[in-house]
Amino acid sequence: MQQRNFVGYGPNPPQFRWPNDARIAVSVVVNYEEGSEYSTLDGDPAGETSGDPFFEYGSRVGIWRIMDILERNNVPSTFYACALALERNPDVGPEAIRRGHEVMGHGNRWEEYYRMDRDAERQAIREAVDTIERICGQRPLGWYTRYGPSVNTRELVVEEGGFEYDCNAYNDDLPYWTQVHGNPWLVVPYSLEVNDYKYWRGDLLTPEHFFQVAKASFDQLYEEGATHPKMMSVGLHCRIIGKPSRAHALDQFLKYASEKEGVWFARRLDIARWWKEHYPAA
Repeated sequence: MQQRNFVGYGPNPPQFRWPNDARIAVSVVVNYEEGSEYSTLDGDPAGETSGDPFFEYGSRVGIWRIMDILERNNVPSTFYACALALERNPDVGPEAIRRGHEVMGHGNRWEEYYRMDRDAERQAIREAVDTIERICGQRPLGWYTRYGPSVNTRELVVEEGGFEYDCNAYNDDLPYWTQVHGNPWLVVPYSLEVNDYKYWRGDLLTPEHFFQVAKASFDQLYEEGATHPKMMSVGLHCRIIGKPSRAHALDQFLKYASEKEGVWFARRLDIARWWKEHYPAA
């Protein structure tokens, strides 16, 4: 079971270096979920409030627009991929791999793992791994659970044996080591601050709002990174940021960040492996 920790690195963040002495590691995450959501067409008692066509747009159009923007800006990303979504558009996973992105486990579908018993969650993780490996030609090496993890999630991810890290945390700007059954385990935290889901909630209204939030977060972390390097997460959803006007704001932000010196655009796997190699658990 995960324990709460209110101390973390505290006033003495670790002295470390990113590759090429980068001041900030920018981790772009594409949440690929379309087709895995609750839908009456799949026999669920209710569907998502935005309706099926909204999700279809993300899979039919948005994903390709986002991948083109990432490629144009030379930005590798991590796909938080639901296995069922990849099954329903089987070109996406292999193309993401071909373009140099990481495909990571994001559940079998939109299941609430915190409501499952241990055996059911274990089986769901196993099915997701098998499906992603079959479609993409390689298994996921990281795990991030939609809706939030259960008390068993991290232990089950470690128990599965093939994962290298998880992202089921929102509590820091840097990777950190924790323990599972007395053994070290690496967490690469995620953040919802720069995340297009805020359009859905009504916190963001225009493309300019997304750009300004992303720029302000980047500028603050970049400034802090002059003495203590930082990590920034940018969370995207194909059905949301994949719309033309919003995608333009994403493109503008990536161009802005790319023009700065000392910026490392990295997949989460790259961040995890760098940390493991250079800053192993004590």
